[in-house]
Amino acid sequence: MNLEKMNSFFNTRVNEYEEHMMNYVDGADKYYVETAKLIPKVNGINILDLGCGTGLELDEIFKRNPTVKVKGVDLSQNMLEKIKEKHSDKLEQLDLIIDSYFNYDMGDAIFDVALSVQTLHHFTHEEKIGLYKKIFKSLKQEGFYIETDYMAPTQEYEDYYFSENKRIRKELGITEGFYHYDTPCTVKNQTQMLHKVGFKTVEKIWQYENTVILLAKK
Repeated sequence: MNLEKMNSFFNTRVNEYEEHMMNYVDGADKYYVETAKLIPKVNGINILDLGCGTGLELDEIFKRNPTVKVKGVDLSQNMLEKIKEKHSDKLEQLDLIIDSYFNYDMGDAIFDVALSVQTLHHFTHEEKIGLYKKIFKSLKQEGFYIETDYMAPTQEYEDYYFSENKRIRKELGITEGFYHYDTPCTVKNQTQMLHKVGFKTVEKIWQYENTVILLAKK
């Protein structure tokens, strides 16, 4: 098995990405809508969208609240261009950053809402905890974080995919960098990680098959 670098994986799949997500990923016709329902209908709120891709969640969020201001961070330039094409009437509300959200400085107490949709199931606990610390810091005092993602149904399931990822990387001589391979975590582990960085409450809002929506409040 070969592993593809994350930015290359998504840059080369931009034209078929939305069709793939909506037609071949269980629950995609539901979870973007359910995620958007959690966005307050408040004028001009600031949203941080991590791994925003082509903006499938933003399509639904703009339907609910067309006034939101969005900072989107994604590795794929091609996908960010797709957002601009789809929402050319919202360019003044969009600040799209080509970068890894692990590297990007999110700032302090800026955002009302942070969210990530189907993007964090590729990373280790340690990487996620470091990212969650940044997210927590970037939120206003009453802010909250939404994570909509593929999550492992059991600890054994999680352990297997992390073990396979290590095995494949070792065989290929990969020692660092972000590569496209699914390593989902259990809801329990996700919840513990979010509590660990300071979120007061973490609630499972919705689930369909292995896709779960978590709501973490500061």
